[in-house]
Amino acid sequence: MSILDTFRLDGRVAIVTGASSGLGVAFARALAEAGADVSLGARRADRLAETKVLVEAEGRTAIAVPTDVADPEDCANLVAQTVDQLGRVDILVNNAGIGTAVPATRETPEEFRRVIDVNLNGCYWMAQACGRVMRPGSSIVNISSILGLTTAGLPQAAYAASKAGLIGLTRDLAQQWTGRKGIRVNALAPGFFASEMTDLLPDGYLESQLRRIAVGRPGNAEELAAALVFLAADAGAYVTGQTIAVDGGLTIA
Repeated sequence: MSILDTFRLDGRVAIVTGASSGLGVAFARALAEAGADVSLGARRADRLAETKVLVEAEGRTAIAVPTDVADPEDCANLVAQTVDQLGRVDILVNNAGIGTAVPATRETPEEFRRVIDVNLNGCYWMAQACGRVMRPGSSIVNISSILGLTTAGLPQAAYAASKAGLIGLTRDLAQQWTGRKGIRVNALAPGFFASEMTDLLPDGYLESQLRRIAVGRPGNAEELAAALVFLAADAGAYVTGQTIAVDGGLTIA
């Protein structure tokens, strides 16, 4: 097997949550391009249908299952539908996430809990459901954030707490499952990439952060998707329990 062959995902089945927009779409397309069939989960069924078309354009099979990851029953249903229609689950990409930018003295309990419920609890419910059916050699990739590692000049208490918690969850699941079940668990911590959340940033904010980024620009979705494929494929077979920052050097500033 050549080095390039170790990045192939032929015959494997991936689940991508938050697959209705932004990075989730890029992840789904990259996994399909590498050879995987893809199960797509998100709340917006109409947007999921668009992602399904993009996966099928790569010659792969896709299913779309409306899913709110904050609901454990929805997570179990997404996994069950994937096994029923695609036969197995080899890869989970925990990408679904929401954010707020509310000062800590004004954030309501409901606002804080909703972010934690989706970004952290939802990843746990999805990993738990997948961990019950995954075979040895499977891979879970949690999409954390640089805000789990550093700050970025905005009020992001709920989001930062959820993403830091996800890094801790990644380590613990890797410790529990890699040796016993053969399931690797890793995280990506993206820097600034175009998404629906970055579209909501204040005017001039992103430009003000560019001086912190060693490469001097935001990232392209394909650059993050390439790191995802590495962790999902046999190329990353000796990597588990790790959080890889894909941030253009922001966290070294």
